[in-house]
Amino acid sequence: MAGKQDKEAAKLAKQEKRAASKAKRGQLFEAFKMQRREDPMLIPWMAGSIIVVAGVLFGVGFIFNLQWTLLPLGIVLGLLLAVIIFGRRVQKTVYSKADGQPGAGAWALENMRGNWRVTPTVAVTTQLDAVHRVLGAPGVILVAEGAPHRVKALLSQEKKRVSRLIGDTPIYDYTIGSGETEIPLKKLQGTLMKLPRNLKPPQVDALEAKLAALGSRGAAMPKGPMPAGAKMRNVQRTIRRR
Repeated sequence: MAGKQDKEAAKLAKQEKRAASKAKRGQLFEAFKMQRREDPMLIPWMAGSIIVVAGVLFGVGFIFNLQWTLLPLGIVLGLLLAVIIFGRRVQKTVYSKADGQPGAGAWALENMRGNWRVTPTVAVTTQLDAVHRVLGAPGVILVAEGAPHRVKALLSQEKKRVSRLIGDTPIYDYTIGSGETEIPLKKLQGTLMKLPRNLKPPQVDALEAKLAALGSRGAAMPKGPMPAGAKMRNVQRTIRRR
């Protein structure tokens, strides 16, 4: 009886894995079709990478009379490079569309890889300017998005609130934008990843417990960047009511 149940469980797990793999391939294909419509140079770049890498290895192999042995390896490496190019160009398109939209900063932070504790919208205005808080090995990171003349004061107030609780723990602050002292959205994740590692995991846990008492000032921002043309008045009215 137990053996039969084990076989059925294994069969079910195999079917679920196959279905998940199929769904993932479907999502990848849809992303490819969308990117191809947005990016006319996608196919030439991907095809060119395969041809160039395969050609280089074929040429090297020709010198040593190993061209037909190295050609399959060149095609495989070219395909790998094409996939990398595809991912980079998709990311570039996504960030260019999200840039400047309310909620884009929180979206970028919540999609970071690694052990980052993101609390979006710890402070927000009715114009959808916001400050987001990130905890990690570097310490406390405050990221502001919105109109520069408004977020400066908002960021300063939040920094004072946090500093009262965390003592000597480092605080970093950034404002998303295109100005001289601002950081572009597409560079936000990379900038945070390069910060020094000042804290160990237990210290981050203790810091998170301390800052949980601060709560948030204001209502939640949209889940992800707001699409162009969205009715801002409705969102702002909701924030005022809360």
